[in-house]
Amino acid sequence: MTQPSIDIVTAVIRDEAGRMLVVRKRGTAIFMKPGGKREPGEDDLTALARELEEEIGARLVSATLLGAFEAPAANEPGFTVRAAAYLARVEGEIAARAEIEELAWIDPAAPGDIALAPLMRVVLARLAA
Repeated sequence: MTQPSIDIVTAVIRDEAGRMLVVRKRGTAIFMKPGGKREPGEDDLTALARELEEEIGARLVSATLLGAFEAPAANEPGFTVRAAAYLARVEGEIAARAEIEELAWIDPAAPGDIALAPLMRVVLARLAA
């Protein structure tokens, strides 16, 4: 029997030093890429632009599809998360908003001991390849 899935769209946002932005939602301990679920009728980029504005206050400038990824959901036991991940360029002052409690910039090649969502680890492996 297959696990129920959550379909999302996420952004890989990097700074000038090549570090990647990760976010932690309020009430959780695990960091993940910014993004979220599509609203009815939204395509990937519309949903991504809305989520980035809501979560980090940034405007999506451009996005290139990195790929489709699947992993166990970090905060919903028994679910699989399926994500369309985009390499995204944003502008504006990035700050934690809405349900986001904390932001961090990590080195994708050496994220350290920060608790990362399973999906993040899959994406980091792709970026390192």
